[in-house]
Amino acid sequence: MGQVFVTRRVPGRAVELLQGAGHDVAVWPDDLPPPANALRESLLQADAALTMVTDPIGQDLLIEAERLCVVANMAVGYDNIDIVAASQAGVWATNTPGVLHETTADLAFALLLAAARNVVLSDRDTRDGGWQMWSPTAFLGPDPFGATIGIVGLGEIGQAVARRAHGFGMTVLAATRTSRPGIEQELGVEKVSLNDLLQRADFVSLHVPYSPVTEHLIGSQELAVMKETAILVNTARGGVVDQDALVEALRAGTIGGAALDVTVPEPLPLTHPLYGFPNVIITPHIGSASFATRAHMAEMAARNIVAVLGGAEPLNPVNQPPVPRNRA
Repeated sequence: MGQVFVTRRVPGRAVELLQGAGHDVAVWPDDLPPPANALRESLLQADAALTMVTDPIGQDLLIEAERLCVVANMAVGYDNIDIVAASQAGVWATNTPGVLHETTADLAFALLLAAARNVVLSDRDTRDGGWQMWSPTAFLGPDPFGATIGIVGLGEIGQAVARRAHGFGMTVLAATRTSRPGIEQELGVEKVSLNDLLQRADFVSLHVPYSPVTEHLIGSQELAVMKETAILVNTARGGVVDQDALVEALRAGTIGGAALDVTVPEPLPLTHPLYGFPNVIITPHIGSASFATRAHMAEMAARNIVAVLGGAEPLNPVNQPPVPRNRA
């Protein structure tokens, strides 16, 4: 029987799956992440951890938690885990691919539509008593139908966004480091450079993983070439956008607005200047937040743990430890 620490309450049958495999499961009871000291103390006693993207799993912790065999991240991204250190320590790291792309694409398109049609701004104004009479000039915005969307990153989520865009009669541009001629043709996507995409797109939607290569992929130079009416949508990772540069672009009217599901840091402090722009929407990292998707993610993470603690390789590894730790 292994000791499993789950860093937050999760939906679905994940805990049942772990307990059904004979493991002792401890779940952090708070809605907020465990503080660093609590995370450390819990992992020192754990053979496995089911973690969230908000849980930093660094080198020192991986070395110190000598019993730990697997860190199963309930996310596609895993930039919260030091993957090199995990491999060196013999710890498997896993993620949950192929589960949340449709749900996240739904949110990306919801943010696009909400920003274009001033849904959040008009709702706020209505609640504040601003709706005195119908006005022909109130809350005007760009038409998504027939517009041009630029998708940065054509992985599973980017592809799902492209399919939705065609339903709105959009011209779809894509900037991607990986050439996928078959997929591009199937989706009716025009592959272009990032600079060309930014110049032409009415909406720019980001779908790249966070890495040293993509950090501040959208900075002052990139924002400067966008249309003054363009809307930036980010459901990838906050670090993909230089937020200071975004603030300056919004102040200068360089772009038309932004809709962000991810920020740096998370949560974004209420004193941050991004909250001061009426043409900015900020949601609390809810890209995968549907009942079915979050449950599926948690259960996939649990199955990875069950596999490793049962002596097998995980189903969804993101690393390959040369000498995996043995729970025995």
